[in-house]
Amino acid sequence: MNYTRVIPPRQPLVCYKLPASDNGGMRITALTGGVGGARFLRGLLHHLSERAEADRAEVTVIGNTGDDITLYGLRVCPDLDTVLYTLGGGVEDDQGWGRADETFHAQEELAALGVRPQWFRLGDRDLATHVARSQWLGQGMPLSAVTTRLATRWGLPEQGVTLLPVTDTPIETHVVVRDQASGTEPGVERAVHFQQWWVQMRAEVPAERFTVAGLDRAVPAPGVLDAIREADVVLLPPSNPVVSIGIILGVPGVRDALRGTRAPVVGVSPIIGGAPVRGHADACLAPLGVEVSAAGVAGLYGDFLDGWLVDTRDAASPLPAGMRSVQVRDRDLLMRDVRTAAGIAEAALDLAAAVGPRTAGASV
Repeated sequence: MNYTRVIPPRQPLVCYKLPASDNGGMRITALTGGVGGARFLRGLLHHLSERAEADRAEVTVIGNTGDDITLYGLRVCPDLDTVLYTLGGGVEDDQGWGRADETFHAQEELAALGVRPQWFRLGDRDLATHVARSQWLGQGMPLSAVTTRLATRWGLPEQGVTLLPVTDTPIETHVVVRDQASGTEPGVERAVHFQQWWVQMRAEVPAERFTVAGLDRAVPAPGVLDAIREADVVLLPPSNPVVSIGIILGVPGVRDALRGTRAPVVGVSPIIGGAPVRGHADACLAPLGVEVSAAGVAGLYGDFLDGWLVDTRDAASPLPAGMRSVQVRDRDLLMRDVRTAAGIAEAALDLAAAVGPRTAGASV
């Protein structure tokens, strides 16, 4: 995938201190998907809580909505909910999604009634979120306003966090797969919802390509572009580069805002030693023809990336041609717990400080 790299140059600073906004706090914007991104953000908040200026930091999270799906008549937003539950302290931590101490009585009753599908299970506590969201959406509230209500329930504003869906326009990622060939006849292509491919099929059926219904008419939700343009730092947590961050980048205007922001844009590789830490990022990169490596993922962000944090196992892998201006640092990237995630977040901010802000008016 080739891009024309047009990025304002850095200020010639040897050492740069990340700035504060007009009200005294550093403005951090993060583009994220589900589990990996949410755990990184939890680590970021933990790190910020130990800084003297923590009470003034502002963190805006732009969440992927391409995973959204309607089940049992309810609108489910898996990535947004994972961020809500993780930052709000209510997530089932071992699996990384859903509610802690969950029960499934309603799901069991749905199964007894023969309601399908059953491959996507909604817990009883989790169900309340989807009922509330669906009711508010049905009353005419945009998803961004609904998400603000849910974020308030989970105490995100008190932590200095604003959670924004990337768009209020309903979008859904679908995966085009090919049915098994019969005799000499080639298999027939069909599209399935991303969640069916991810959860039911476990991404074991090769994807031919991805398509996003509604993306052509999507516009960024209120506050999304401003959060990127006015940030002091933009972070790309270790989320799926294709079906999480890639969907966010596909919303018209988002990629341009990343190219034009004065803030350094720093990403954290979701690939360690040639394999995803969790999930099926390798199965998502394959139909794009992108190498499953830290360098391969960096290439997807090549037109706006300034700093790239990789695992020590990937330190020797060069970035694609045309990305020589990107600063690369390496460290252990396994998020074993909150403190190790906080260390990764701190390293990402340190890299942003080393890169420094862009200056307007020139290109490289």
